[in-house]
Amino acid sequence: MPEIRVHKAHLQDARNVFDLVNSLSGDGTLLRRSYAEICENIRDFTVVEEENENFLGCGALHLYGPHLAEVRSIVVKPESKGLGAGGLLLQALVEEAEEHAVLSVCLFTRIPEFFEHFGFRVAERDAMPDKIYKDCQTCPRLYACDEVAMVRGPLPKVAMLGPRTLQRPELVTLQLSSTGT
Repeated sequence: MPEIRVHKAHLQDARNVFDLVNSLSGDGTLLRRSYAEICENIRDFTVVEEENENFLGCGALHLYGPHLAEVRSIVVKPESKGLGAGGLLLQALVEEAEEHAVLSVCLFTRIPEFFEHFGFRVAERDAMPDKIYKDCQTCPRLYACDEVAMVRGPLPKVAMLGPRTLQRPELVTLQLSSTGT
């Protein structure tokens, strides 16, 4: 087995991150990201590679505040699966959240079984309103999302970016009274 190393991404990694993330955007596995967006957010990314610098995968930790961070765009090249790179990458992102003293780490995924091995549990997506407010409102799959919300740590008890709860239309009970006529 080749030795695998994990490190914070550098701007020079942006092309590999862009190519890998967008290679899985056509089928909806990941959201498409522009090269400019990857470059702007490269400091959020961590990469995993073999000792010969062969790029294996990437993931990002997005900070919403001390109450919540999100693991996003986490992916390993299909031909590199089974080497343990995904687990090392996720562990590095969780440790980064701990270094920032973030209470809760969330993610949205179609493979919850993988993340359960690392202490994540299924949660209601409404329990993370900052994530919903910031990202989901502009997602092309907003009303057809098939991802599972997961969280590690306590559910956030505060929202910093938007309303604490999502605005939903409520049913109003009408009381009809007889007028006697």
